[in-house]
Amino acid sequence: MLCDRSMFTKTTLKNGLRIILAPTKGTKTVTVLLMVGTGSKYETKDINGVSHFLEHMFFKGTKKRPSTLAIAEELDRVGGAYNAFTSKEYTGYWAKVASSHLDLALDVISDIFLNSSLKENEINKEKKVITQEINMYQDTPQNYVGMLFEKLLYKDQPAGWSVLGTKKVVNSLRREQILNYLKKYYTSLNTVICLAGNVKKVQSARCLPARAFGSGRWQAGKVQSYIDRYFKGIKVGECKSKKKVVERQMNPQSQLHYKKTDQSHFCLGVRTYDLFNPRRYALKLLSTILGGNMSSRLFISVRVKEGLAYYISTDSEFYTDTGYLVTQAGIDNKKVKKAIRIILREYQKMAKTGVGEKELVKAKDYIKGRTLISLESSDGLSSWLCTQELLRGKINTLKEEFAKIDKVTPKDIQEVAQDIFVSKKLNLALIGPFRDKREFDRLLTI
Repeated sequence: MLCDRSMFTKTTLKNGLRIILAPTKGTKTVTVLLMVGTGSKYETKDINGVSHFLEHMFFKGTKKRPSTLAIAEELDRVGGAYNAFTSKEYTGYWAKVASSHLDLALDVISDIFLNSSLKENEINKEKKVITQEINMYQDTPQNYVGMLFEKLLYKDQPAGWSVLGTKKVVNSLRREQILNYLKKYYTSLNTVICLAGNVKKVQSARCLPARAFGSGRWQAGKVQSYIDRYFKGIKVGECKSKKKVVERQMNPQSQLHYKKTDQSHFCLGVRTYDLFNPRRYALKLLSTILGGNMSSRLFISVRVKEGLAYYISTDSEFYTDTGYLVTQAGIDNKKVKKAIRIILREYQKMAKTGVGEKELVKAKDYIKGRTLISLESSDGLSSWLCTQELLRGKINTLKEEFAKIDKVTPKDIQEVAQDIFVSKKLNLALIGPFRDKREFDRLLTI
């Protein structure tokens, strides 16, 4: 799968809309994924949360399908899966159906994308829904602590704001603001559409003729012409770029959120590299070795040996202009300081002694294996392709990605660890029954 470029095609239409086609064998489903290159990092403070709000509103009705029920029933009737998502840098809308229903999936996705009514009364109702969503996240420390960690890193700039927005801003959003945002960012040059899965069997009179696939292969021009019929109404043009993230940190820092809990939840991590930095492959391997799976260093030292946590993990996040490594855990309130000391000790050990060849090979094979598993489904494949195209402007094949992973050496890992694991780069966000941050500040040293 995706070992070479013959396994998928990418074409840009005259209006700038990019289309990716990825036919796969061994599946009877197809996924239509539409992604737009905008998210909360593109917002201003007075409309923080509008990207996510708009995602919700796209399912509230169009002229053709005038209600949420009308939209949902069509896809439910054929057993389709469908949803949407908003992140800091992109927003997506997708539907996954049996391949014989590709027409329906394209029709629904294009309809909500191009023709959503955005009625005033529906906007007012959805404000209540999103307020409850914000409440839900704030009442779930395991989720909310991640938001606090990014707020600690980036402070009062878009990168530090919640994707959901605040209740105050959400409830003050006006229809005019939502429409202006839509016109500014939902454009042809800022949009990617991917069809992935078993598309070859879609040969009904309503859909693609058999000749569109030639001898079992895509004849891209015919397929793209077919897709273009659904999205011909897309607004043509570019969109404004986001503000560059300002990184400022001279000392370790912490942020406590007081909450009466039986367990403290925290994120402990450091600033690292962006999506375009070649060191990201070494960093991904480093985070996998530290806390990426059930045989990782931190899982063994914190959970297995000490019994301090049910969950603990380390991951690396890459945005287009910034990135970080973070370890997250849920710890008994009385043992949280001990857990933090163990994590910092593992960070320090990584910088001082590095990793062995055997441990590195295991991490490489783990990442490759998990990647292959994620790409077996048409929705996973479409997300992988669209995210690369939208954020990087280039799609690497699996062969190319795996080659970069294989090139990483133990020396590369140690050099990255020495670069990032220094006291002044440490950040701790914690939710639990604590008010005095000074006792945690004293812990933040390597």
